[in-house]
Amino acid sequence: MKNRIILSALLAATIALSLLFNGCADATKSNDTAQTTNAVALNTTGTAEEAAVPAETPVPQDRAAAYFASGCFWCVEAVYESVKGVDEAVSGYAGGHTKNPTYEDSNTGRTGHAESVKVIYDPSVVSFSQLVDVYFGSQNPTQVNGQGPDQGSQYRSIIFYQNDAEKEIIEQKKAALAKELGEPVAAEVKPFEKFWIAEAYHQNYEVQHPENPYIQNVSIPRLNRFKAKFPELLKANSH
Repeated sequence: MKNRIILSALLAATIALSLLFNGCADATKSNDTAQTTNAVALNTTGTAEEAAVPAETPVPQDRAAAYFASGCFWCVEAVYESVKGVDEAVSGYAGGHTKNPTYEDSNTGRTGHAESVKVIYDPSVVSFSQLVDVYFGSQNPTQVNGQGPDQGSQYRSIIFYQNDAEKEIIEQKKAALAKELGEPVAAEVKPFEKFWIAEAYHQNYEVQHPENPYIQNVSIPRLNRFKAKFPELLKANSH
């Protein structure tokens, strides 16, 4: 029994280290090996309900939507949902050239899409400008094609604009940040075209699977770094 406990502990530690180095995509592939990860792997092994793509989330008349990509969408979704004035952050895919992308397709890097989030927010509480501050302040802005252990074009940073006013805000903040850092900021600035909502099991992933080693070692620390940097933007229950 003692040897079995030791072996289980070593196995869990090995998986956690693997997730740190291999990233978000591999976090779903280790579920059959360790009981501490989430119950759902890729959508080929989940239930039909988990694999299904949810209906598009409508934006009420008094709300607005913004679209961002900066690494694993589990992490980005959790960051934005901690911000006051944000009703919901939805995980999905944007910036690519294929229709109806799946998680597996996106992770090949061949669809052109990046893991993205749709942020539905109340502009009377939080502005688009502040959401851009959240965007740049919750990532490594100089990392090209990835964030942390998540590397590849599907994890690249993109900030999407829907009109000239948003484009100007983004470009001014990006230029100011590059000047402050003394090096280029990696985020692409692209016109918004289409957001494809991700499979059901990706939605609210950090909340649903807090025990997942990737969530424990990558996503939660990233969220906590953001919270420490922007306490004035947090919802009351996010401190």
